[in-house]
Amino acid sequence: MEKVLEFLKEAGAYYLATVDGDQPRVRPFGTINLFEGKLYIQTGKAKDVSKQIHANPKVEICAFKDGDWIRVAGELVEDDRREARASMLDAYPDLRRMYNEDDGNTEVFYLQNAKATFSSFTKAPETVEF
Repeated sequence: MEKVLEFLKEAGAYYLATVDGDQPRVRPFGTINLFEGKLYIQTGKAKDVSKQIHANPKVEICAFKDGDWIRVAGELVEDDRREARASMLDAYPDLRRMYNEDDGNTEVFYLQNAKATFSSFTKAPETVEF
């Protein structure tokens, strides 16, 4: 999981795919945080992505850097604890201009049943489950 976190942080941005009815939806994200041994993302409850995750928690993340890419498939689970939200916002202080852990809008999710595949044009794929 540490390798997944490192790759996503170094990439800077990753793309999160959700499902909206029968339509895939993909958008860039930049938040990834390790909290209590789990990988977390953050969004706002008012956003469509939040509604899509709550309706179908199966997602996929994809990022590319330096000729390598990662795909992470898994399920997102909401963690409604203040400590989890605060950990994310502490890791990304710029988010505090739009969110705070007590605003009723900020939410964080952790990945479970996740499978990350590291790929490259020059190496065989490597898979990590967490």
